[in-house]
Amino acid sequence: MKKDWWQANFPKGRQQVTISDSHGYPVQIAYGEVGTGKPLFLLHGLGSWSYNWRSSIQPLSEHFRVICFDAKGYGFSEKSLWRREKKGHQILELERIILALCDEPVVLLAESLGGLVSLALAQNNPELIGRLVVVNVPVFAERLPHWGMWLLSQIPLELIQTVDTLRLNYLFAPLVRELMATERRGVMFDPSKLTEDDVYWIAYPYTDIPGTLTKVAEELQIAAQEIQDLQENKPNLLSTIQQNLHKIECPTLILWGEQDSWFPAEHGTKLHKHIPNSQLKILANCCHDASFGSSEELNSEVISFLRNTNFLEHPKLI
Repeated sequence: MKKDWWQANFPKGRQQVTISDSHGYPVQIAYGEVGTGKPLFLLHGLGSWSYNWRSSIQPLSEHFRVICFDAKGYGFSEKSLWRREKKGHQILELERIILALCDEPVVLLAESLGGLVSLALAQNNPELIGRLVVVNVPVFAERLPHWGMWLLSQIPLELIQTVDTLRLNYLFAPLVRELMATERRGVMFDPSKLTEDDVYWIAYPYTDIPGTLTKVAEELQIAAQEIQDLQENKPNLLSTIQQNLHKIECPTLILWGEQDSWFPAEHGTKLHKHIPNSQLKILANCCHDASFGSSEELNSEVISFLRNTNFLEHPKLI
């Protein structure tokens, strides 16, 4: 029996906060918090959960009140299987999670799709975010970056939901773990860093929490449609975010893996040019999985940025 990951990393273990989703229904969001000081939120990318920030929680909690949460439909948060998601629902839900847990501007550290959601929130609700750090963001994506994502986006959701309901992914847990381990190693500069425990927890929501696969597939379908609409010049959220990058007012740090094969580092340079008050740092020896694969450099860059932009009350050195 594996030790409870939440209990091992947060004094109160896994907590829950209730928010209204984009349909107006109450949903339970899983989160943990540790440390004191100004609030710093950690937001994961598509298909993952809070565990992706395992190497940042403790170092950042020496400076901040770190709040690590699973977005709706991911990890240990509620999965609304009988309601289809609205485009852009994550933006509204992120706003409501921040408001439910904080009453002051926050630091928002977000990777991949979480970074895209955070850019949109910074445009729409600048008063909520004091400092923004985004990592390897699909803001200029031209396709889904992995064949497995494309495949999931093409399968009817009803079929995937049947697999979820019958718990077939639980029955084939060793295979699911092996497939996810292969995928994760493919986005790491040093695949040998991935341990057996890492593989277990990365795959855990897919093998043990019904509905995870369905909700991730639904998000992939939304993403695929967004990219298609962008290419066909139809109304889409992605182009709206791109066109309003200049409206982001808070100091922003853009971190990008030099060897990111999903979204090339040139996208980071382009994003930096579009956000007036931004800094860009290319992470050497880093692929798409920067939050774990390059955690030491990432944590150091975040602390340095927050110190230099006067968001650290009592600066400490990592």
